[in-house]
Amino acid sequence: MRVFLAGATGVMGVRLVPLLVSAGHVVAGMTRSREKTGQLAALGAEAVVCDVFDVHSLTEAVCAFEPDVVMDQLTDLPNRLEELARFTRRNDRIRSEGTRNLITAAKKAGSRRFVAQSVAWRTQGGREAVDHHERQVLAVDGVVARYGRLYGPGTFYERDLPRHPRIHVDAAARATPPLLEASAGIVTISDPQ
Repeated sequence: MRVFLAGATGVMGVRLVPLLVSAGHVVAGMTRSREKTGQLAALGAEAVVCDVFDVHSLTEAVCAFEPDVVMDQLTDLPNRLEELARFTRRNDRIRSEGTRNLITAAKKAGSRRFVAQSVAWRTQGGREAVDHHERQVLAVDGVVARYGRLYGPGTFYERDLPRHPRIHVDAAARATPPLLEASAGIVTISDPQ
């Protein structure tokens, strides 16, 4: 399968690229940063430098790759949990406008599947943006991957366990490739309580 992975250099993306490649998929890994193209090539992906908010360039990039599946693993989060509140609007914009742009590009490219990262919990401030994000994905018969709070290397919780729902980042990554063939709907990926 040809998989266009937006957010390929994020915490989940860097784990997903080698899993997808080793399963025989051809992967285009999208990043905003030219400096990360070498990292993507080393992981086995074709690097695509693009900003999800530049609809024209995004659509050209997705259409040029001709993906069977577009996977949305985009977030706009800080490196430290203490800074999370300052990034709320930016992350909400990725979930709303960014997802809309990816869906538009996927449709124009003729992709048959759309898989998107979401969260398995709701906060007061983030409920509306997350719900809107998921409705967009479900409206195109996509798959919503509701991950628990990620813990492990590269996450906010490298040493401590977050409260439930939670999932080790590597386990979350391993659970994601099967979603390329999953029926449309919501899939929750978290540790048992």
